Amino acid sequence: MWAFGTCVFTILIFQLMKALYQKYNYPLLVPVATSTTVIIVLLLLFNIPYDTYLQGGSWIGELLGPAVVALAFPLYKNKEILKKYFAPVVVGVLIGASIGILSGLTFASLLNIDKEVLISLIPKNVTTPIAMDIASMSGGIPTLAAVYVTIAGVGGAMFGPTILKLCRIHHYIGVGVGFGTASHGIGTARALEIGQKEAAISSISMILSAIFAAVVCPILISVVL
Repeated sequence: MWAFGTCVFTILIFQLMKALYQKYNYPLLVPVATSTTVIIVLLLLFNIPYDTYLQGGSWIGELLGPAVVALAFPLYKNKEILKKYFAPVVVGVLIGASIGILSGLTFASLLNIDKEVLISLIPKNVTTPIAMDIASMSGGIPTLAAVYVTIAGVGGAMFGPTILKLCRIHHYIGVGVGFGTASHGIGTARALEIGQKEAAISSISMILSAIFAAVVCPILISVVL
């Protein structure tokens, strides 16, 4: 019963935050960020252990797989566009993913961060399951890697549109590659709010970025560290 209650509670909070975002449409009110914040505050306020909350919250986590698979629909619907722009998309993803990996490595090195934390930070722009596997296989902390991935995803969803606008990137190819490469699934969901073409490009960018990171990150970690 408690598990069902926490599941319903999470969905209710998200729907309320979604309604708030639709009404004001302000970047800082992106539902993923605000609902997460509200849930954390309520858990702390009522002294509810995370393990207790997870009894129901994990049910929602199980839907992550089907949600990612559902992103294949705009991918299939716009397959001709993907064929046409496949080369620039691949190049853009490789450059973006490389910058994401190297920026994490450089930033952590400059701050002299602990090795385990550094390894967990490197795959921050990859979707959660792959980032956790990379961290686990390379000697990092999988749960910490998941936190960094969430920060990257939420940050991209919140500030991505503003950054793209400031950089005068309006074409759906640039928008999709930016969201998918930097902010994985959360960014792709944000791209879907903009348009199906953007979401399709973001989906393939997320996949290509994950493949690239899964190959490069362990090699880079073993060589550099």
